[in-house]
Amino acid sequence: MTTISREFIRRTQKRSSRSIRTGPLLAPAVSLLLAWMIVPLALTLWFSMQYYNLLDPLSAGFAGLDNYSYLLTDDGLMAAIFRTLVILFAVLALSIGFGVVFALLFDVEFAGRGVARLLIIAPFFVMPTVTALIWKNLLMHPVNGLFAYLAKLVGLTPIDWFVQIPMTSIIIIVAWQWIPFATLILMTAMQSLDREQMEAARLDGSKGWSTFKHIILPHLLRPISVVVMIETIFLLAVFAEIQVTTTGGPGTATTTLTYFIYNKALLQWDVGAASAGGVFAIILANVVAAFLIRTVARNLDN
Repeated sequence: MTTISREFIRRTQKRSSRSIRTGPLLAPAVSLLLAWMIVPLALTLWFSMQYYNLLDPLSAGFAGLDNYSYLLTDDGLMAAIFRTLVILFAVLALSIGFGVVFALLFDVEFAGRGVARLLIIAPFFVMPTVTALIWKNLLMHPVNGLFAYLAKLVGLTPIDWFVQIPMTSIIIIVAWQWIPFATLILMTAMQSLDREQMEAARLDGSKGWSTFKHIILPHLLRPISVVVMIETIFLLAVFAEIQVTTTGGPGTATTTLTYFIYNKALLQWDVGAASAGGVFAIILANVVAAFLIRTVARNLDN
């Protein structure tokens, strides 16, 4: 080895042994991310403590906690939070339940499995507005919809979905969007299942439910936790499906927290009250997220 090579190696080792300061390199991206999050939050908090109604600009001024107390006395707020949680937990239950079933079905070899997998995942890539329009006009329409046609074939009276059972209709539409996501995650997780363990269980006489309970379900707990956390982030903000199909009705039957804030801001023009509603939404999201993070951490520890 030449003297030059030895000197180069020595300098390289010396340089690599030094602690490299990465802070200045990360600072621009972190600063932009913080500004992106903190500025809207700060403005929401500021407007939530202001009298700010676009229909009455002369009454502007500092409101303190009046907007919060006004919303807390509004029965619509708690009802909207309740409906938001109903949609959240109902869609989570449906997406995880069907996701597990489809993951197990598609784990078995059969003719056309690739095409079937593609078809079951496809709805996840349809935009929410398009999804809502398809269900409203092609499937759930009380006169010209597919469900009405099938009901008439068997002599039943068609259901006016968005009038008679509006919340159920919204849950079905949103679940149809998110079942493919859960299926994709759980189907991928099934690929990493130890087949030798499954074969050993089969030789030991384990069948059906016993195999699922003691081998498959414990293996799927982590991906299920991931599905729950990711879906929760989006399900707390369901809006397009409600706007396109029911516009929060009949009455306020499908008015969730997100739609409640929309009504305050863009229909009643009360920016102050809408901002206070946004703060309640942030609190709700953090409470649910804290619960889910603890659940995920517990599953990961196990």
